[in-house]
Amino acid sequence: MKTDRERFDKLFYTPLLRYRVANPDQLNTALLAEAATMRAATEGLSKSNRGGWHSEGNLFDQGAAAISALRSAVESALEDANKAIGAKAKSDDLRLKLFGWMNANPKGAFNAPHTHPGAHWSGVYYVAQPDVDEGNSGMIEFVDARTDLPNWRILKAAPYRLKKKMRPEPGEIILFPSYLVHWVYPNETDGERVSIAFNATYKTARK
Repeated sequence: MKTDRERFDKLFYTPLLRYRVANPDQLNTALLAEAATMRAATEGLSKSNRGGWHSEGNLFDQGAAAISALRSAVESALEDANKAIGAKAKSDDLRLKLFGWMNANPKGAFNAPHTHPGAHWSGVYYVAQPDVDEGNSGMIEFVDARTDLPNWRILKAAPYRLKKKMRPEPGEIILFPSYLVHWVYPNETDGERVSIAFNATYKTARK
């Protein structure tokens, strides 16, 4: 006997969104110039990065035109992402804090598995991503936050895959919930992988 679907609710799903900045070449050139200036001034920090360079402080506190342009693009993506998940809170009722940092991964460098506690959205903008023909170089991988679903793997359904990996291109922004475990594969090329990661945290706006 045939049945007709009456409703399909996506309960407890994990959103992952991708955006492309229009004509990113000029922006990326300017961001790489900013990176060179910052790297000449500081040795950087050691966070989830294994090898490579991680900038200090909040990147979005800098007044460089390229950083301001990127912030505008990120805010636009965040606004769309909130609409996509059906957020009911009005933007005027929220106060957004953006905290960003730059990563530069030369050959062999990678980022270990981690989350970003305390934020709402986390994201990455890709400034430079060396071309590769095969392998995992430059890929970011996400791990299912649900740990008690091994029996669902037998169905081979996309929502129940244990992992999801991708290799975004320069000019792309990816957004995901900050609780989602993720890591970046080692760079296997001679060129540097340069990205800007960020956390977006909301608080109730003061009236």
